[in-house]
Amino acid sequence: MAANLSAGYSFENALANSVRELELVFGQKGMIRDEFALMVHQIQMNRPAEQVLFEFARRSGLEDVRNFAQVFNAARRSGGDLVAIISHTAGVIRDKAQVKEEIANMTAAKKLEQRIMNLIPFFLIVYIDKASPGFFDMMYGTVVGRILMTICLGVYGIAFWLSKRILDIPV
Repeated sequence: MAANLSAGYSFENALANSVRELELVFGQKGMIRDEFALMVHQIQMNRPAEQVLFEFARRSGLEDVRNFAQVFNAARRSGGDLVAIISHTAGVIRDKAQVKEEIANMTAAKKLEQRIMNLIPFFLIVYIDKASPGFFDMMYGTVVGRILMTICLGVYGIAFWLSKRILDIPV
């Protein structure tokens, strides 16, 4: 869309051309292509472009799209440079996506280790119970054992939550 705007197209025509380009990239049934086609249709029905963008931002649920709609609205009212704004916004979104991808790549091995480490206690319990029947009678058959094992389960739950939180890096 930024390239179409810099070529001199109006926003509405740039959006329509973007639908054709998105169709080449994502195919006839691509979700983003369908969203852009819906926006073009709504603009052709004489709905304000700002309102159409705000509705797209609401449907997408993405903060970046919501911010773009607000900046677009302000630029359109004040006569700002839409080409520069859209190019800058596209660059920011692209950079954010690259950072997310890099973080996902760097933490993939650690997430697998986390999943394995979270399952090991259950496998140990099953193994010990099958290899030595009656070994857990003291821990699960008495009141003190049940209290102690409940505390251990709570500690395990906290460790599980903490490991998820450590590896969930927001961008």
